[in-house]
Amino acid sequence: MLKKVQVEKILFLDIETVPQTYQFDKLDEKSRELFELKTRFMQKDDKTFSDIYNERGGIYAEFGKIICISVGFVNESHTGKQIRMKSFYHDDEETLLMQFKKLLEEHYNSPMSILCGHNAKEFDFPYICRRMLINGIELPPVLDIAGKKPWEINHLDTMELWKFGDFKAYTSLALLCHVFKIPTPKDDISGADVARVYFEENDLERIKVYCEKDVVALIQLFIKMTGGELVEKGEIYFS
Repeated sequence: MLKKVQVEKILFLDIETVPQTYQFDKLDEKSRELFELKTRFMQKDDKTFSDIYNERGGIYAEFGKIICISVGFVNESHTGKQIRMKSFYHDDEETLLMQFKKLLEEHYNSPMSILCGHNAKEFDFPYICRRMLINGIELPPVLDIAGKKPWEINHLDTMELWKFGDFKAYTSLALLCHVFKIPTPKDDISGADVARVYFEENDLERIKVYCEKDVVALIQLFIKMTGGELVEKGEIYFS
């Protein structure tokens, strides 16, 4: 079935998120109260709400924000497949969301347009939608799935594809790249470092590079899962 999907119609993406404040005690009183209420079942004797916030503050759209959306698409050239990358990253979340929305509305607004990510149906897609609404941004058609039937939603998720109906399993992008022998560069940061790099080092560029590497890995994984050959390193372009 996947072989019928035209990879050129797919926009591959990944997002990086951080908590709205670096420390829990910097949240306003009402936000702290509501965070404690939301995470009360995670609180243990050896784990404070501050600890939970440090671990999960950026994961919840109500308490986090998007600082980078990296996208990639595949096209054919006379030398074979190429990957082209672009990133939207900014301290002002509304700015990057509006830029991303413009891309979707101008180039991915047809019934044939497809979005793809890893664990994106559980995280990236809903997170983007929630943060758009919080920022007062109307959802573009490809993300506005309310009332649509499952077969009308053009979203792909490589983690879901790998489950084959097994809803117990979580498999990381890194593990799938390993088992499919997809080369990935050694990163100087991981997802756990993003908030520190953002708040302490103010290095959005470094986070953007990390996010783009994940999108390249995602594209290579999708191509391998559909029986294709990896795109050569020299055919990957960053704007």
